[in-house]
Amino acid sequence: MLNPFDDSYFMRQALLEAEKALLDDEVPVGAVVVAGNQIIGRGYNLTEKLHDVTAHAEIQAITAAANYLGAKYLKDCSLYVTLEPCPMCAGALYWSQLGKIIYGAPDAKRGALRHKPSLFHPSTTVIGGVEEATCVKLIRTFFEGKR
Repeated sequence: MLNPFDDSYFMRQALLEAEKALLDDEVPVGAVVVAGNQIIGRGYNLTEKLHDVTAHAEIQAITAAANYLGAKYLKDCSLYVTLEPCPMCAGALYWSQLGKIIYGAPDAKRGALRHKPSLFHPSTTVIGGVEEATCVKLIRTFFEGKR
């Protein structure tokens, strides 16, 4: 039987969060944290609205998930994010000890994966390219509208 709760399903949920950012004229990045096929944290970029450079989607989602669980470590959780995390978010994700990070679009300029050694926790699995075309299109469309 096909599992309706696969990586594509949860990335599409992260894309819904990114659409909220887009409506607020924020860089359209969205994220969800999942535990046992249940979304326990959601977030999208709020850096402009909050005047806070740390208000990235990943930070919002892990804060919501930690509050939901009443715990700071997210070892048995997965983060789905529409854009490869930046080094700042990689640090927060490192400390939260997420089990898995799944991202959509790569970020060749600011992505954490270009740093060696890895900025992610050694026990964290990182997977890229889920719903990549849709994630890339959303980001590209936003920035083309700004130029």
